[in-house]
Amino acid sequence: MPENALQPDPRRWKALVFISLAQLMVVLDSTIVNIALPSAQHDLGISDANKQWVITAYALAFGGLLLFGGRIADLWGRKRAFVTGLTGFALASAIGGAATNEAMLLGSRAAQGLFGALLAPSALSLLATTFTDARERAKAFGIFGAIAGGGGAVGLLLGGVLTEYLDWRWTFFVNVPFAVIAALGAYFVIREPAGGRNRSPLDIPGVLLSSLGLISLVYGFTRAESAGWAAASTIALLAGSVVLLASFVAVESRVRHPLLPLRVVANRNRGGVYASLALAIIGMFGVFLFLTYYLQVVQGYSAVRTGFAFLPMVTAFVIGSTQIGARLVNRLPARALMAPGFATAAVAMLLLTRLGVGSSYPGVILPGLVLLGLGMGTAFMPAMSLATSGVEPRDAGVASAMVNTSQQVGGAIGTALLNTLAASATTTYLAAHHAAGPAAAKLTQSHALVHGYTHAIWWAFAIEAAAALIALTVVRAPRPSSIRVASGSDTPSGEAAEAEKVPVVVH
Repeated sequence: MPENALQPDPRRWKALVFISLAQLMVVLDSTIVNIALPSAQHDLGISDANKQWVITAYALAFGGLLLFGGRIADLWGRKRAFVTGLTGFALASAIGGAATNEAMLLGSRAAQGLFGALLAPSALSLLATTFTDARERAKAFGIFGAIAGGGGAVGLLLGGVLTEYLDWRWTFFVNVPFAVIAALGAYFVIREPAGGRNRSPLDIPGVLLSSLGLISLVYGFTRAESAGWAAASTIALLAGSVVLLASFVAVESRVRHPLLPLRVVANRNRGGVYASLALAIIGMFGVFLFLTYYLQVVQGYSAVRTGFAFLPMVTAFVIGSTQIGARLVNRLPARALMAPGFATAAVAMLLLTRLGVGSSYPGVILPGLVLLGLGMGTAFMPAMSLATSGVEPRDAGVASAMVNTSQQVGGAIGTALLNTLAASATTTYLAAHHAAGPAAAKLTQSHALVHGYTHAIWWAFAIEAAAALIALTVVRAPRPSSIRVASGSDTPSGEAAEAEKVPVVVH
């Protein structure tokens, strides 16, 4: 291997700034619009039946097209896909902010999801191929992981501030400067990884089956939240997603140039990361939603105050990712960080099951949020790094897309599944508790809501515990610093070689 192939990119830290800025924009957009939705609905005359599509249109396009976006990044090159995704996202955001009717807003949200599906996997794969030294890679993924995990809470705060003090349209317009700065920086600073393109023909059947299968899965869980699990539409969508995704796997095992080479997901370590990460996100997103409702509906917090209430979790997430995960990832195997991290998140869920109508923020909510942030931050960093380690450069885009797919599908499933469980428990509580008089009825309603939230949080606890168990028993990668490829003959073999194929210079 030529010596210069092993040399780190001299502009790698500048590149990290623009990659992280783009990631922050994408993650912010998953929650920032939620706060602005009531104002946008009122201004544009969107019906209650259609308001969910402002969120769903983005989630369906993003989650359904991620694998396709990752493959396009492999085909075009990561840098070109990254800049194209940023440009398209900026235009879609500008259209959304200037929307004059419902169709214009929904179309812009779908376009944001489409370009986000191109942008997100190219960002992660650029990070994975730009940082090749184990210690620097840990720092870079720690920063990236902190943004990926904590950005959603920042979105709630920023959405509340922009909506309350400016206008809901600024929740869209704010993306434009983010995207322009990141695109210009990427164009002039980021270097396309050598030998990273996969110019094989595009697997059209794979694109159609994976996109339709993921869209059916995400929409099926969304429909379950609104129409119920027994509704014919819910059953048809979920059954259809199973058939489509099973057909996708069958096709990928036979075609010469698959959209998703099964070697990417068949690896034990990557498979364990994808599964545990999806489960962990299910629990985290569900609790995120319940605490937002609890603080605003039960405790009467404003949107801005609710956003500030989540800041300790963001701080803890950053500490967990950059100060715990990044510092220990080269000293311990990934499972030694992922399993305790997810277990800590499960303990946070356990604390939050103590929520009551009059619970204090410092006594109950704050400890739960801090533990959730620390646990998820510690686990996220090694999970994201390991998920993109050991893949050939030509598969980096689609491997990165699988990380994003785990998060997006997990988030959609978590929100719908746990919200449905909470709503059912609330209804059961109200049926068993009758109140006389308006004041008593209002108090009973609050108790019913909290009962529903805590019932669902118990399920979130079990899901987080399952994520920890998978990380502990399935992930078997050794610590990255023990796997080093020099220009001499010290070449790893077996599972260690598979775990880390990115060349690292030994000084």
